[in-house]
Amino acid sequence: MKNIVVMGAGKIGSVIAEMLAQSGDYAVTLADKDAASLARAPVHGNVAVTQVEIEDGALAHLFAGKDAIVSAAPFHLTPRIAEAAHAAGVHYLDLTEDVASTSLVKTLGQTARAALVPQCGLGPGFVSIIGYDFASRFDEARSLRLRVGALPAFPMNALKYNLTWSLDGVLNEYCHPCEAIVDGELRTMPALEELETFSLDGVEYEAFNTSGGVGTLAETLRGRIRDLNYRTLRYPGHCAILRTLIRDLDLGRRFEVLRDIFLNAVPATDDDVVVIAVAATGMRDGRLVEETYAKKIYAEKANGRVRTAIQRTTASSLCAVLDLLFEGHIPNVGFVRQEDIPLDRFLANRFGRIYAN
Repeated sequence: MKNIVVMGAGKIGSVIAEMLAQSGDYAVTLADKDAASLARAPVHGNVAVTQVEIEDGALAHLFAGKDAIVSAAPFHLTPRIAEAAHAAGVHYLDLTEDVASTSLVKTLGQTARAALVPQCGLGPGFVSIIGYDFASRFDEARSLRLRVGALPAFPMNALKYNLTWSLDGVLNEYCHPCEAIVDGELRTMPALEELETFSLDGVEYEAFNTSGGVGTLAETLRGRIRDLNYRTLRYPGHCAILRTLIRDLDLGRRFEVLRDIFLNAVPATDDDVVVIAVAATGMRDGRLVEETYAKKIYAEKANGRVRTAIQRTTASSLCAVLDLLFEGHIPNVGFVRQEDIPLDRFLANRFGRIYAN
């Protein structure tokens, strides 16, 4: 049985701990500085909880002798957790979409004694795996479009949005630039731009640039594809309100004010849906062809508890990567990109099967 530390007992971390423990192959220590969050975590015989302060140097003791560290903590804590895992010489996985945090992990990977695998969630994460696989199927890849949204199933406010996961993560995506490949060149694009609309199963959506979702894929496919972009999905009208708040009212520079507004005015919901749409085009055997993937995943009740769609998808993706790491299907030393993970292995995995069509 592998011994794992999950840092962060929030919505995603607690589900990761529960999934791993229920598999019977992992003993999990769920760690958080907040006693209330630990008290709300699901009870399982293979899960131990511990209260820890990241700032007090306790991580070295907590990580010693463990097989892997999983960071489900807020993105701004990722660097400290990654550095402590690197120092302890144990495998490290996280969910961050934060570009600066991933850059640090990449640097740490140059001297790592174990695998450092960032961005193991949904976007970046699963869409990076399937996107790279699609792009690799062509003799000449032309375009790759990645679209992901974690949305309320029943929007009832002007934003047509409810909080379904980390508020800090959402606002970080809205306020920072993103990477894309345009006409073969790697470019930095502003968030909240490149607005487009489309429909899926009769439902209208809009999509726009957000930070971090493309992960390391743009760097990997640079020089190998003409166009690559990642955009967040929302219901129509959401982007216009965000531009008013972040651009016109300049709240993008007053992050705490913006955070306070969302925290006190936008309710959370467990009735959510994750929408994924990936499309790749390219030349194969002299013909222009397209590969597509589209899926909606909803919240469900398990063991008397509701697991939201974003919890199910994000936690399942990370757990699948952890399985594949210990099974020897991905590199076990150094920086590991999501695109290093074979799609067929991922979809066949007991956790990754949630994404299979």
